[in-house]
Amino acid sequence: MCPVRPAIFGLLALLSSYPALAAPPSPWRITQTEWTEANETGFGDFVRGIAESGCTTTAECMRSSANPYRASDPPGLEFHMDCAKWAYTLRAYYAWKNGLPFSYVNAISGNGSDIRFSKQGNRVLSRRDLVDHGSGLPIAATFSDIRDNVYSATYRIDASQSIGLQPDFYSPKIQPGSIRAGTVLYDLNGHVAIVYAVEADGRVRYMGAEPDTTVLRSVYGPQIGQSQIALGGGFKNFRPLKLVGATLRNGSYIGGRIVLASDSEIADFSLEQYRGSLPDAQGDGQNAIFRYQDRTATLFEYVRGTMSGGTYSFDPVRELKLGLESLCHDLTERGRTVDAAIRAGIDKKPAPEVLPGNIYASEDKEWESFSSPSRDANLRSRFTQLTLDLANHIMRMQAEGRDYRDVWALKVKLNEAYRETTLACRITYQNSAGAPVSFGFDAAVDRLFAMSFDPYHCIERRWGATDAAELATCKDDERKTRWYVAEQSLRNQLERSYSGRSRLTLTDLETEGPGRSSGSPLVNIAAMIDKIGRGPLLAKMEPIGF
Repeated sequence: MCPVRPAIFGLLALLSSYPALAAPPSPWRITQTEWTEANETGFGDFVRGIAESGCTTTAECMRSSANPYRASDPPGLEFHMDCAKWAYTLRAYYAWKNGLPFSYVNAISGNGSDIRFSKQGNRVLSRRDLVDHGSGLPIAATFSDIRDNVYSATYRIDASQSIGLQPDFYSPKIQPGSIRAGTVLYDLNGHVAIVYAVEADGRVRYMGAEPDTTVLRSVYGPQIGQSQIALGGGFKNFRPLKLVGATLRNGSYIGGRIVLASDSEIADFSLEQYRGSLPDAQGDGQNAIFRYQDRTATLFEYVRGTMSGGTYSFDPVRELKLGLESLCHDLTERGRTVDAAIRAGIDKKPAPEVLPGNIYASEDKEWESFSSPSRDANLRSRFTQLTLDLANHIMRMQAEGRDYRDVWALKVKLNEAYRETTLACRITYQNSAGAPVSFGFDAAVDRLFAMSFDPYHCIERRWGATDAAELATCKDDERKTRWYVAEQSLRNQLERSYSGRSRLTLTDLETEGPGRSSGSPLVNIAAMIDKIGRGPLLAKMEPIGF
């Protein structure tokens, strides 16, 4: 989740495998009047390089050999940023280093107390065009303005808007080449990521910066959510722009103005991700209908199939292996968020008197930077989706009258794939006494709804410890323990709510207060596989949780 508007500023970094490129002098000089296809490809390579370098924070990414431009950075530049600012800064940084024009929305308006989650979307009030008037664009001041005026609400704009000032992004058609490295992903829950790779089987990989500047990577799926047109969620490409009316002087363009392409001038503009894939589709968000290989599909299945060039076909064994590997990766990545809170000593502080009214998007800087409710909800969602995908495939086989021996043979293969893949997955953390604690994938499933999102809890509870021996090193006092028990209702929530409400007291949670939930989604993949051939796959599965 991105923090509130006045977040710490930062820049970005890039690929170690690419040779150092010639950078224009500082200050920013504009030497090209528009972004060409070669520039877009270069930007995608830039993004992919930083993602694949393995860097773990935005500062590390910027200062490492992954960034071929780092040597020409002036001293003193800050490299800390959150998710919403990172996508813009990556784009602006690449434009600066390659003498390209840039423009961005620097003021918006919307309805509601928190326009990051406005119900009708936001409106552009003004833009800033980066135009050189003769002395170049000052680097520190330029990036500072981006830091101060861009946040997640900037992305929440009607994708079909055709009047007034234009937004910075357009909705691309779901097709290879249009969804690419450099495409932005906006999750209506307030998170922004940037695509860095599209694989041959249609998997779309993305990375994002957490509030504590940790860089995390994942794979596109239902955790992103499906958006209505008015809210502008999903895939977004930077809008083409040109510098016009400028004068070329000593190799740089002086003066002029920025002109942005309209939707009708963009060849791959499409509202398909909102409307659906049928001819003359008029759906919107959840009402959209998608078809892939003559079957009705979800948006996420449609993206996967279309981005594979139509070659993707659901292979349950392969999907299980890839899904399990991805989930293990996400569990490991979660550890970075937990470790950041421990390094900052948040677990040593007393429990707060109240929790934020919106635990998923708080204005409290400490909570926003070190808690993990949104990340944990996404993780549970991904477990659930893999379980459902496999179960639906088996049920489709049964509905089509496939021989029970085929179904049983698949069960054997799924069991083998599960055991083989999860055996390699180990989660390790340092407990409060500094000793290593390790557990496997099955234990992670058992702990999933016990893992605390609250940064004021000991690391043992952050990792869902319930065994007395493991909890023996936890130093939480009685009040923190009460908070942990009371927050189970929030850990069990099936859907995140971002509506504003009063701040939550311990008494609120210990009674039938807001956000109460009594059940947990189905996340036990092994249990689902075990039920194949022995009755209903989902109806009688017991949920993991409390």
